[in-house]
Amino acid sequence: MEAHGAGLRRVLVLAFCVAGIWSAYIYQGVLQETLSTKRFGPDGQRFEHLAFLNLAQNVICLVWSFIMIKLWSSGSAGGAPWWTYWSAGITNTIGPAMGIEALKYISYPAQVLAKSSKMIPVMLMGTLVYGIRYTLPEYICTFLVAGGVSAFALTKTSSKTISKLAHPNAPLGYGLCFLNLAFDGFTNATQDSITARYPKTSAWDIMLGMNLWGTIYNMVYMFGWPSASGFEAVQFCKQHPEAAWDIILYCLCGAVGQNFIFLTISRFGSLANTTITTTRKFVSIVVSSLLSGNPLSTKQWGCVAMVFSGLSYQIYLKWRKLQRLAKKRKA
Repeated sequence: MEAHGAGLRRVLVLAFCVAGIWSAYIYQGVLQETLSTKRFGPDGQRFEHLAFLNLAQNVICLVWSFIMIKLWSSGSAGGAPWWTYWSAGITNTIGPAMGIEALKYISYPAQVLAKSSKMIPVMLMGTLVYGIRYTLPEYICTFLVAGGVSAFALTKTSSKTISKLAHPNAPLGYGLCFLNLAFDGFTNATQDSITARYPKTSAWDIMLGMNLWGTIYNMVYMFGWPSASGFEAVQFCKQHPEAAWDIILYCLCGAVGQNFIFLTISRFGSLANTTITTTRKFVSIVVSSLLSGNPLSTKQWGCVAMVFSGLSYQIYLKWRKLQRLAKKRKA
């Protein structure tokens, strides 16, 4: 009976994590798309300073992680010093800024699909730089994702979607997304190196260090000189409080979403988290298409299915690998 109760609690916690990640990030995606496409006020002005979202997100997450460390951290020494995150902070500042900036040139569904192809630069770097050999199923996953993203990019976008973009330019938009992926790859590699050197570093420590440097860099970029764009962003928010409220909600969604991601990884492992976040991306595309007025053609839906088939197959391969490792340990 106790085992049944423990199993039920575990299922309820997993459902809680799924609901938290989906609701936080799907709503954040809606807000991100709103801020990049909506016209505010009677004069129909756009919020052009999308890099300001990164600064606001950094500040909120910095405060959030500091509070979490004070509330939940055991206080054990041995974590990574704050200054070790300076290089990862640079790429983690530039990368997301490029991803958000891409929304001026391509639709939100196109951005989500392009950013779903993270495995492509990882495999290219692994093969060309480190000489890693991948299996045939891994190449099939990559082919499905790369083929789906490429076909989606070449498929004609509806005139309604194009009219909502600030500066329609698909090659530039996709280029910014792939640069975002490249910088994310460096960020992840640097974070892995830091946790390898300082094993006692907690997820909250990483969140604090990354957002501390992100806040410093973005503050310099947004407010470092008299004509910097940060002053214009603040002025826009004063004139249009609706935009300011959307920015605050956007940042809170990111902070809450990170909490649920850390909870999922600690309780159920990274594979469960990957599965939840991957399915969340698909739902985000559906929600965007239905609510935000980004209609997709039948061919584009086929490309979406192709990409998520590859991602689902990748998750299945990871699950099989974990099962084999578990059997070896038992043996």
